[in-house]
Amino acid sequence: MGLRQVVTFLAVGLSVSLVAATEDRPGAWRMVTMVQSPPTGGAPGLYAGRRAPLGPAPLLKLPIGSIHPQGWLRHQLECLRDGQAGRLPEISRWCRPDGNAWMSPDGQGAHGWEELPYWLRGLTELAYVLGDETLIARARPWIDALLASQEADGWFGPRQNRRQRDLWPNMLAVNVLQCFHEATGDARVLPFMARYLRWQAALPDEELLPGSWQKIRAGDNLESILWLYDRTGEKWLLDLARRIHERTARWDRGIASWHGVNICQGFREPAVYCVLAGDRALLDAAERNYQTVMALYGQVPGGMFGADENCRPGHHGPRQGAETCSMVEFMHSFEMLLGITGDPVHADRCEEVAFNDLPASMTPDLRALHYLTAPNMVRLDRGNKAPAVENEGCMLAYDPHLYRCCQHNAWIGWPQLAGHLWMATRDRGLAAVLYAPCQVNARVGEGAGVHIAETTDYPFDENIQLTLSIPRPTTFPLYLRVPQWCQAASVAVNGEVVVQSARPLTWVRVERSWQAGDRVLLQLPMEVALTRWRSNANAVSVRRGPLWYSLKIGERWVRNGGTDEWPAYEVFPATPWNYALLLDPSAGPGAFGVVRRSGLLAGQPFAVEGSPIELTARGRRLPEWKLDANGLIGRLPPSPVHADEPTEEITLVPMGCARLRVSAFPTIDAAAVAQE
Repeated sequence: MGLRQVVTFLAVGLSVSLVAATEDRPGAWRMVTMVQSPPTGGAPGLYAGRRAPLGPAPLLKLPIGSIHPQGWLRHQLECLRDGQAGRLPEISRWCRPDGNAWMSPDGQGAHGWEELPYWLRGLTELAYVLGDETLIARARPWIDALLASQEADGWFGPRQNRRQRDLWPNMLAVNVLQCFHEATGDARVLPFMARYLRWQAALPDEELLPGSWQKIRAGDNLESILWLYDRTGEKWLLDLARRIHERTARWDRGIASWHGVNICQGFREPAVYCVLAGDRALLDAAERNYQTVMALYGQVPGGMFGADENCRPGHHGPRQGAETCSMVEFMHSFEMLLGITGDPVHADRCEEVAFNDLPASMTPDLRALHYLTAPNMVRLDRGNKAPAVENEGCMLAYDPHLYRCCQHNAWIGWPQLAGHLWMATRDRGLAAVLYAPCQVNARVGEGAGVHIAETTDYPFDENIQLTLSIPRPTTFPLYLRVPQWCQAASVAVNGEVVVQSARPLTWVRVERSWQAGDRVLLQLPMEVALTRWRSNANAVSVRRGPLWYSLKIGERWVRNGGTDEWPAYEVFPATPWNYALLLDPSAGPGAFGVVRRSGLLAGQPFAVEGSPIELTARGRRLPEWKLDANGLIGRLPPSPVHADEPTEEITLVPMGCARLRVSAFPTIDAAAVAQE
């Protein structure tokens, strides 16, 4: 993962290659270019962007409800609705209204810290993304209680947090209100936030972010201040933003905390402040934070890094896990950075986590999760895995009644991804940012409404079909993201190829007079590729497109606790797992066969039995590679390894389908085997 320069929002998106400028029907001209970022200059677009003096954003989030997820993504959201996200009060005492400090007008009561606003943040996002009136009705009493709890001086919420000068839980609650306002335009929200932030502005420095999570995670608070400024233009908010940055842990100077969730939230803070400060060094600092962490602890497949609570020297291999909280916060950071910079690398990083690690953090029905998910994990039992895993106790079993922070925070991941599939551009166009089946309604050009149906089985398939419905011919630019892993992306409009072999990590910009029935086909050819992790025993991982692959291991699910409605499970391997890949340097990735399942995509494709695609490979068992004394997978043996067992054909499935997984493999040199 070499350091690459990100495109600052201060620069206009640069056109790097003119591909076509033709006429394909009378009055319908077409210009196709490849750009590094959508533009930031020019006249204001159709959607509210950054208010001066804040740096303009190349990509703008569409109003909640503009994007309607379909297919496999809608299934994830509906599982959340019917599972823990929608029904968490049934099993969490922190989410019940009776005696809850978040429901009290005077802020008195129990359970007044992060758990309720964590859950409410995901529930509110999910409710409005789905347009589900039952979920909206479930969230509204809590939102109304937040708005009714404000004191005369601006404070709101549990009074214990005020006494302790702990702003962290309120940062989450303000995020809830931002989502609620974006979805409804409720007139109470903006003055409410202004009064609360006035209260913050009146605090002396020694009482503003004195320590703990709030100091490390105050980039969230900063983002809310800038969000409000964009809508009100009140200049005092910019002064508060500067103070918040100065009082926040100094992520602009390096890694301020090695706690996994803190990293996933905090690393982006300099880039958020760069929107106000306009200093390219701040944008570079956020990227440097990411690269530093990934170089030390992220030399594994899947997009995450090893921090089974905290990153620890000597614990950087593929058996170290990431909290489910970390995954959804990492995704959220990438979505924010994408809007700030327009750099498609952040979309790649978001998809990598979403498609490879997030699904395996939960049961296929999304009714239970576990605390930690690692690239290599072959037994998910309740046993203590410390000290190989930092925390003692049950960390790996799927239990809806455990894992207090993740149990409440995990639910923002899929809804926020769904809300960022498409974004508006300043030049009155639309950008396809993250790929998944959906429909989008937006305003383009001179204000015309356009409906685009996106039909695809991505990330399991290479083809993305867009079909436009628009009341009259309208000229606007359409941006299509080309991922870093794709070397030969092509774009066809109404059956005519207009781009071949688009450059990776660019946007294909197609500007034309669009009309109803126009079709765009984006093809992203997926080739098998190998990555060698030299700092992790010289192991190898297999990737195809946005998906990393894991050994297909039989899963034996055993109920262990919980209730009939909310059961807990351990998962044990039902087939061997300790294989080394047999690699033939002369064959390279061509040694892997690609097997596609025929027919429609399964309702839940992120499961071993529903995997739409598999790879075939050759391997040999390594009897000496075993579980450690606590039942955690043993450390990787250094490659190349010698193996006397017979060669077998083995099957690999996408990492996100595998709850039990070996995704970083020891390797055997096929040339050495040939000489046996």
